[in-house]
Amino acid sequence: MEALLTEDSNDASVVPTAWGTTDYVASADAATALAATRRAGAPAVFDDLKAAAILVADGLFALQFRTWDFGDSVAFEALVEASEYFGDERWARFVQGWARSWATRALPFARLDCTAPGRAMVQVAEQFNDPELMSVCTQLADFLMSRRLLFGAYETWQSAPLLFPYGGVGLDTDGLELLESSPPCICVDCLHFDAPFLVTLGRVTGEEKYVTAGLEQALAYIQALQTPSGLFDHFRLAGKESSFGPGWGRGQGWAILGLVDVLEELSSLQMLDSSAAAQITEAARKLIRRMCALQRPDGHWNAVVTEPHSGDEYSTAGFMASGFARAARLGIVDSDEVKGPLRRACSAISKSLDSRGQLREVSAAVYASTEPTHYAHVPRGYVVPWGQGPALLALLECLRTKEKSS
Repeated sequence: MEALLTEDSNDASVVPTAWGTTDYVASADAATALAATRRAGAPAVFDDLKAAAILVADGLFALQFRTWDFGDSVAFEALVEASEYFGDERWARFVQGWARSWATRALPFARLDCTAPGRAMVQVAEQFNDPELMSVCTQLADFLMSRRLLFGAYETWQSAPLLFPYGGVGLDTDGLELLESSPPCICVDCLHFDAPFLVTLGRVTGEEKYVTAGLEQALAYIQALQTPSGLFDHFRLAGKESSFGPGWGRGQGWAILGLVDVLEELSSLQMLDSSAAAQITEAARKLIRRMCALQRPDGHWNAVVTEPHSGDEYSTAGFMASGFARAARLGIVDSDEVKGPLRRACSAISKSLDSRGQLREVSAAVYASTEPTHYAHVPRGYVVPWGQGPALLALLECLRTKEKSS
């Protein structure tokens, strides 16, 4: 669902293919949205992981963030984490500055403010004792909590941003009708927005209503989008019984970080023994175990994790490295259970950067489609916040793992 935020131009064409192609091309419907992109370069070898992490962190300053849109949150959270790890405020100050700039014109709030990096904003407001930013975060939370509920979660879009499928596969009559008149929807991306933001805000302000709302959101997304396998589907549409977008790799990343973010906050609140925490823990455990089973030998996952011929998508490994490591520290899974998959994911990310610290083989904005093969054909090779943020998080886990073993 992410928005596309990059620089140079690329032309895209349509090739009518299904699973297994090596041509990852844009639907004509999305060609305009995919126009301003820039490609990552050839792979580089980084012997110094600290230098690589700093290169990636500093490189995030150059990306064209928007206030606010899909896909940015993980990059802002990674900058906050980099500041904590290195003891250097400059990355967290960047987040604070960006958020304070938005705060000067935040009112009236807009629909896409649901994509704000709320947890990161609350964290820097707390860290730097910034009451003005904290006040706007509180107002934003109240606005977000006023939205209508759909399947128990706050409605993401009043009209889902459906695309004609990437890859040229056609739609059936029902799919075409939905494309013509898209109903409201919720999407898995928002499991990384709403629930962690609200629970974090509740912890910092002491307002129980935000914690309660955040937990309700996490549980609603689990109920609406997690499948019996442990994986999450991408989205649900109003009026439709089933969900759409099975096995999207980066979607599993949004889910695992959202779940772990909430559990970290519950740990701080000493609420891990609550019923809600137990349900969220079990959902995270099921997802992690399924993703461990689907990891490739090279440490990456396929773009559609259940489809061996769906191609590369390197951002997923970044999400998983962070999610696995944090879940082990929280006791969600035993550290031995994820030790191998974590090591492989960390290694995969460190080998998948170019000389400028840009993660290769990251797909562009997926938007949404009712056609499953859409997710294998999203154009890839783009330098975007949802690739660079997970890459930085993974490198920080590489460093922690190396320190622990030394």
